[in-house]
Amino acid sequence: MTQTISSLRQRLKAGDNLVGTFLKTPTSHATEIVAGVGYDFVVIDQEHAPFDRTTTDIALLAARAHNMPALVRVPGADAILSVLDCGAAGVLVPHVATADYAREIAALCRYRGGRRGFATSTRAGHYTAVPMWQHIKDSDANTVVVAQIEDPEALDQIDAIAAVEGVDALFIGRGDLTAAFGDESKDPPRVREAVERICVAAKKAGKPISVYIGGDAEATWLKSLGANMFVLSSDQGFLREGAARGLTGVRKAVGG
Repeated sequence: MTQTISSLRQRLKAGDNLVGTFLKTPTSHATEIVAGVGYDFVVIDQEHAPFDRTTTDIALLAARAHNMPALVRVPGADAILSVLDCGAAGVLVPHVATADYAREIAALCRYRGGRRGFATSTRAGHYTAVPMWQHIKDSDANTVVVAQIEDPEALDQIDAIAAVEGVDALFIGRGDLTAAFGDESKDPPRVREAVERICVAAKKAGKPISVYIGGDAEATWLKSLGANMFVLSSDQGFLREGAARGLTGVRKAVGG
């Protein structure tokens, strides 16, 4: 399937292997650079990076200019409407620990059967150029809702969370799970067990699995568990890695 802004949900549900990255730098430049490389999507990180509504709007505009689907990791449910109005392809919502909260975020992203606030005077509504019911139909069909599972208590409801209609995928937050379990070992067994448990629940419910990866080895392991939506590093990570590699190479070449 050819990539378009509106095709991400269809590709995700079809089981395509999708590779994206986090955007942490609130400029259009990082978005444009990443979009030009060939990633399938980006995730604008409002939760852990200094994106406000204006910088999020600019990053989303840059992504759309390159036909790049952009999710936004919102800090909470209150931010969902604004990022969808600005043209996000969907949302990644952190700390989804109950089925009730999963149902709430799904409802906030849908018009029919939900309670998304209506407007066509937005970028998502093509500034009133699209008829009301066409906008509603398209938005409901294409908006991606990803629930981030990162709290130990979420494991007690993981089957119910995964089964919530309107939640399109589960994102496994291994960092928060590791911190919550307090295991400082390199590969904590409790985290691996949690990951496997989440994957089993997702597959049982027919939901795609999204994961953050640092490189190839993690991708291979998580793919074997059923993951197909991979978030590789971030623009900051790529900048740091490239800067360090370049410096090391030149230091070695000049002997300094």
